[in-house]
Amino acid sequence: MRFLVLCLTSLGSFGALFLIAKLIGHKQIAQLDFFDYITGITVGSIAAEMATELEEPWKPLVAMLLYGGVTVLLSILSNRLPRARKYLNGTPTILMDRGKLYRENLKKAKLDLSEFMVMCRQQGYFDLTSIQTAVFEYNGKLTILPVSSQRPVTPNDLNLSPKQEQLFTELIMDGRILEDNLKRMGLNLTWLEKQLKERRINSAKDVFLALCDPDLNLVLFEQNPGKK
Repeated sequence: MRFLVLCLTSLGSFGALFLIAKLIGHKQIAQLDFFDYITGITVGSIAAEMATELEEPWKPLVAMLLYGGVTVLLSILSNRLPRARKYLNGTPTILMDRGKLYRENLKKAKLDLSEFMVMCRQQGYFDLTSIQTAVFEYNGKLTILPVSSQRPVTPNDLNLSPKQEQLFTELIMDGRILEDNLKRMGLNLTWLEKQLKERRINSAKDVFLALCDPDLNLVLFEQNPGKK
């Protein structure tokens, strides 16, 4: 009997972890912020405890849900209140600018000079004189702007004026017609419906994404391609 309860609590902890991960969203390890990192460690530990808790498994389950809920709430808060991101996620730190290395900022970023050099070499910069600006982002990554002599050549450097690429405008997104974009391009629903019929598409609801360039070339991505 106890073995059966152990199996059920283990499956329950796995299901709870799966749901919390779905709520938090998909992020690479390098993209996890401070709260995601804390939640990942804590929820994993609680899930292991729940799998072996035979007396009152609801206690660790509630704790898991609370940690996941707080993380989702902080994510929503940072999206709706950009100013709060400074306090929740931190801010980028300039480690080097115009050949000057800011040792105080290195200390704030909890980096020493050797670690900074390693991060530069990982991005292909073995000589600090080739770096214009180095910024330590809040997600732990180093962003480097090379000096002008080390940057890739652009058409402006060669006094060239390449033809501007045509930009596409979304006309349908997830089955919903974007009427404002249609009007902005001087088009109407009749034109769009005609284009759909020519491609044997019954309704805009069957289209996942529809893009149109200034030459009125329409590119369609169907919701269920191949199914008619």
